[in-house]
Amino acid sequence: MTSLETLAGQAPANNAPIEIIAFYLGDQQFCVRTTSIREIRGWAKSTPLPHASPEVMGMMNLRGAVIPVINTARKLGQGWSTPTERSAIVVAELDGAIFGLMVDRVSDILTLDQSMIQPVPEMTSGYDKGFVEGIFAHQGEMICFLNLDRMFAEPGKADFF
Repeated sequence: MTSLETLAGQAPANNAPIEIIAFYLGDQQFCVRTTSIREIRGWAKSTPLPHASPEVMGMMNLRGAVIPVINTARKLGQGWSTPTERSAIVVAELDGAIFGLMVDRVSDILTLDQSMIQPVPEMTSGYDKGFVEGIFAHQGEMICFLNLDRMFAEPGKADFF
């Protein structure tokens, strides 16, 4: 198996375990590293923002700070995800910018060995794997490992920060 550093095109520094938070968008599980996650909150309605980027659901008050809430499914090209009572807001921070990711439900917080992560297979067309670090199997399901830094690279950040 290939380590995460090798997937990123770098020489492996170590094979230390990493912590991830796994969540569902529809029937598919995704995960992100916990290092960029500040907290997990229950669903709370956000205030729409006129002329916002299509994936921005609106703004919410997080202990006095106004933060954007992103429809994660829409950001990943899976269409609009409608919040339910099981939905959650995963509050993340990248380069000092704080934002919420609306997910259908949080499934687990896991520690896994980097060698478990495999590269996404090459496909002929119609698939941009730019947001994906890899994929791994867990309890009979495949979990897609997302890279928040790539999802919200500078051009994308300008849409809501």
